Amino acid sequence: MTTLLPPCPSCGSTLTYEDGSGNYVCPECAHEWPVKAEAAADEAARVWRDAAGNVLQDGDSVTVIKDLKLKGGGGVVKQGTKVKNIRLVDGDHDIDCKIDGFGAMSLKSEFVRKS
Repeated sequence: MTTLLPPCPSCGSTLTYEDGSGNYVCPECAHEWPVKAEAAADEAARVWRDAAGNVLQDGDSVTVIKDLKLKGGGGVVKQGTKVKNIRLVDGDHDIDCKIDGFGAMSLKSEFVRKS
């Protein structure tokens, strides 16, 4: 399996390679740049949005927009349930929170609306 390397930011060449010391190198213009800068840029670009397209941030309050059945027969989180002080995480369920009467759980941002 081959990994696609980013093109050179200086000349646009697609012939870049990693030199083994944590840098990308362009053989055409000899430009070098750090591999970690790419990872940091990808992480900084992550934006979480609710069902209406509003940007979510850590500490926001949200409202559940549809009834959510809990796995394991634990009940149902009803539509309109308010959730305070959310924490955003990477993954399939991208909101960690505590809901009164249910405890700690993870939600998908597509099922909440910013309050």
